[in-house]
Amino acid sequence: VQLQASGGGLVQAGGSLRLSCAASGRTFSSYAMGWFRQAPGKEREFVAAISSSGGVTYYAASVKGRFTISRDNAKNTVYLQMNSLTPEDTAVYYCAARYGPLTRSPEYDYWGQGTLVTVSS
Repeated sequence: VQLQASGGGLVQAGGSLRLSCAASGRTFSSYAMGWFRQAPGKEREFVAAISSSGGVTYYAASVKGRFTISRDNAKNTVYLQMNSLTPEDTAVYYCAARYGPLTRSPEYDYWGQGTLVTVSS
């Protein structure tokens, strides 16, 4: 599986962005998908995850209520809608695919290249 993340950019605090992650291959619907992020000087952290069917989602406490993960298995794409952004959300965002149970840990099988989100104050 190859993953291509897009949609990052510069946004003012309080604004919104939608990230997309397009996956190659015919088995996308078999994979749980996750979003992680890494801010400068910090470790990579979990943001959100969605089960293969889309019926179960997990969120980090820091983004719950502001971010929404979703997927379109017909388009082999997972999304991360980010609202009410703050400068603390500035990071490189990575999508990842896992053939197995949904998890908040970074134990994913495939990773995209990352897309930079910068939130100005």
